[in-house]
Amino acid sequence: MEKKLVFNSLISTGSFSDFVTRIFELSANKFSSYVCFANAHMVVESYKDSSFNKVLNNADLVAPDGGPISKMIKVFHKKNQQRVCGMDLVPALLEEAEKRGKSVYFFGTTDEVLKTIREKAADHVPKLRIAGTYSPPFRNLTEEEKKNIIKMINDAQPDLLFVALGCPKQEKWMAEHMDKINACMLGVGQAFLTYAGLEERLPKWARNLSIEWVYRFYLEPKRLWKRYLVTNSFFIMLFLKYKFLPKNQKKINQLS
Repeated sequence: MEKKLVFNSLISTGSFSDFVTRIFELSANKFSSYVCFANAHMVVESYKDSSFNKVLNNADLVAPDGGPISKMIKVFHKKNQQRVCGMDLVPALLEEAEKRGKSVYFFGTTDEVLKTIREKAADHVPKLRIAGTYSPPFRNLTEEEKKNIIKMINDAQPDLLFVALGCPKQEKWMAEHMDKINACMLGVGQAFLTYAGLEERLPKWARNLSIEWVYRFYLEPKRLWKRYLVTNSFFIMLFLKYKFLPKNQKKINQLS
């Protein structure tokens, strides 16, 4: 799937169904691969941190998770690109995995959330093969613990490994475990909570206006104020910089 530059981040393009198909193609290879879901926050982190930029740009797929990202693809590349949100893709992938007889593994978040996900999946996709779930400790792991986690996951032989550790931790974790974990890893973060029904989403019309961040900011102002107020302002600054300075627009055209 073709990638397009948004500032200095390479974003995959295609339809929602294209992403579903490609993810299962990656899983069928039984080699390590990883998928990122890019929103404004992730793209800004990628711009500020060259090491994280490499993590993002080396991903097999980078879905345009946020509305502003899909809009930037249209602005800079004249290509209509729909938003491919992790919160929408997770249930679609689980349904497809059930149809194909593929197995999934949920890694991250808390034991309580994982328990709720199992309960939700039992109703939503009752024949889905859940290879396992694991909530890692909220601390730095020892090398032995890391090896045990890799063995535990590989022994379970999942086709898809859903990872929810938060950005940028989950993306760095997937890159670190490339060629170590034999599955297609997907950094889906907040999608665990929405799939489990523990966090509501705004109506579709509001999501189409790219104001979902306002709702999340309302839910967790202390934790998210910097991400949304500072990061979103920086994102707008980057847009103005790349849109109206010809040398930056030329760079995007040359590299994508």
